[in-house]
Amino acid sequence: MKRRLYRGRDVRRAQNIAELRAMAAARLPNFCLEYLEGGADDELTLRRNRASFDAIAFTPRTLVDVSARDSGCTLFGERISMPAVIAPTGFNGLLTHEGDLALAHAAREAGIPMCQSMVSTVALERIAETGVRHWMQIYPFKDRENLAGVVRRAEAAGSEAIVVTTDVPVLGNREWDRRNYRAPMKLDLANLIDLAMRPNWWWDVLVPHGMPRFRNLGDVLPPGRDDARNAATFLSKQMDPSLNWEDVQWLRGLWPRKLIIKGILRPDDALRAKALGVDALIITNHGGRQLDSCVAPIEVLPAIRSAVGPEMTLIVDSGLRRGSDFVKARAMGADAAMSGRATLYGLAAGGKDGVTHALAILRAEIDRTLGLLGCPVLTDVSSDWVSSQGGMHHATPALQGVEC
Repeated sequence: MKRRLYRGRDVRRAQNIAELRAMAAARLPNFCLEYLEGGADDELTLRRNRASFDAIAFTPRTLVDVSARDSGCTLFGERISMPAVIAPTGFNGLLTHEGDLALAHAAREAGIPMCQSMVSTVALERIAETGVRHWMQIYPFKDRENLAGVVRRAEAAGSEAIVVTTDVPVLGNREWDRRNYRAPMKLDLANLIDLAMRPNWWWDVLVPHGMPRFRNLGDVLPPGRDDARNAATFLSKQMDPSLNWEDVQWLRGLWPRKLIIKGILRPDDALRAKALGVDALIITNHGGRQLDSCVAPIEVLPAIRSAVGPEMTLIVDSGLRRGSDFVKARAMGADAAMSGRATLYGLAAGGKDGVTHALAILRAEIDRTLGLLGCPVLTDVSSDWVSSQGGMHHATPALQGVEC
């Protein structure tokens, strides 16, 4: 019998993240799935992100007592249950109603932080109220005063960290996403027909709530223009190509808590951020959605760790699909790893229950990897436990969906 992934509605039957992806694909309209999965240009970066993890091989030890295992670690001095953070992802209200709330509740129950996107569709105050370790991601739009307003809201809400995305001075070229539209934010006929065939989706997302709105951008957008249909064009013009290190200094002076820079891929940039008092770096290429033909974050992580030393917090993202990937990230020098698409597949497949199941899958895979690796304590994992000989980018190409 031919192997087939389960595509029904019971998220508890999903054996891995790939199966949750298949379930999400069965439920979502094509344009939503493409927005979630697509990358820039020829999607070379997208595929390389996944292939780079595939090319890292474990070197396990044997005859080690692994009867008691610990998958946890600390991040900013506080324990997390596994080395994972939910990455900032926008427009999650297109996957399910108030999807960001579902992500927050699942993250809190799992004992890990959640980073909320500035272009999410739930107000940051409501996410912070869930009790999750809340990080707020910001895009440095041209209007700095309105940006400062979002930062002040995050401070008042008790957010632990501000995460500054620096790798979007201009928007990446996502051709496959654009092919779904006959004009900006106006679906073509094929996608309208596909949408009509997804009643479960539009009864969840569009009826009776209407088009999701950007609840954290009320001061930035023109009055009444905060819905996804009207905001996309306006926001694309707000990206600031003049963003530079002086803006990081300005934010450091404005924000009293943890300041994290997201978008570092070079040791020299990492050292400059460290010199400015940044608390942590996220090593990322934006999940393959910005610059194509870009290095994978896991490839450059060891050199960045060597440059900044052991004391600086480093988080890596892009391409993680298995719990074993999180163990590999630790081995290569990361304190933790972020995953966006892996949890979004769960969200799209089954709401909060789907996210909870996605995180449970990853935690079980991390625990099992530690046992089979002969290293029962996650924090003992180091470069001694892996080998990447043969060149990371020569691994077998991944499926289309790879991650932020």
